[in-house]
Amino acid sequence: MEKRKIVAWGITGAGDKIVETLKVMKKINAEYQDQVEIEVYISKAGDQVVKYYGISNELESNFENIWVEINANSPFLAGQIQLGKYEFLLIAPTTSNTVAKISMRMGDTLISNAAIMGQKADVPIYILPSDYEEGITITKLPDGKDLKITIRKEDVEHVQKLAKMYNTFILKDPKDIIKLFTKNFD
Repeated sequence: MEKRKIVAWGITGAGDKIVETLKVMKKINAEYQDQVEIEVYISKAGDQVVKYYGISNELESNFENIWVEINANSPFLAGQIQLGKYEFLLIAPTTSNTVAKISMRMGDTLISNAAIMGQKADVPIYILPSDYEEGITITKLPDGKDLKITIRKEDVEHVQKLAKMYNTFILKDPKDIIKLFTKNFD
C-alpha cells in the first residue's frame, strides 16, 4: 500500500462557516482516508471558537492528529511545512485578522507563521476567508440565531492581496475544499 500523503488543516478563530467547513472536512476525511491524512492545527482563538460552537468532540472523534497553538512556533508547524511534510496548507475558515497578518507578512501566530513560511518554501496555501466580499452577510451563531455582519473593503483588500501571492489560493465556500481534494488526490 502506498504511503498516505499529509495535509495540514489550520483552524483560526472564525465562527462563520466553521460548522459547514467541519462537515466538508469530515466527508473528505472519510472519502480519502486511504490516500490522505489530515492533521489539524488550531490557533488559540480557533480553540475558543471550536469550544464555543461545541464541535471539539466532533473534531477529536474524526481526526487523529490535532494540535492547539502554544505560540507561533509551537507546535512546530512552520518547520514541518518548510521541510515538505505536507502537500499543502489549508486554512479554513480564516479570520480577517489572520488574512491581514499573512498579507502584511506578520507571522506572530501559529497559522500566520506557517502560511508565510509555506509561501517561502513553495508549499501551496489554500485560504477560505470569512470576509470574502464587501457587504452584509448573515452568519449562524452556535445557538442557531442569525448574526448580521458587515464586511468592510479593508478586509476584502487583504483577501485580494493574498490572491495575488505566489502559490496562494482563495476559496469562496467550504464546498470548494472538495474540489481541492479532488484535484490533488483523484
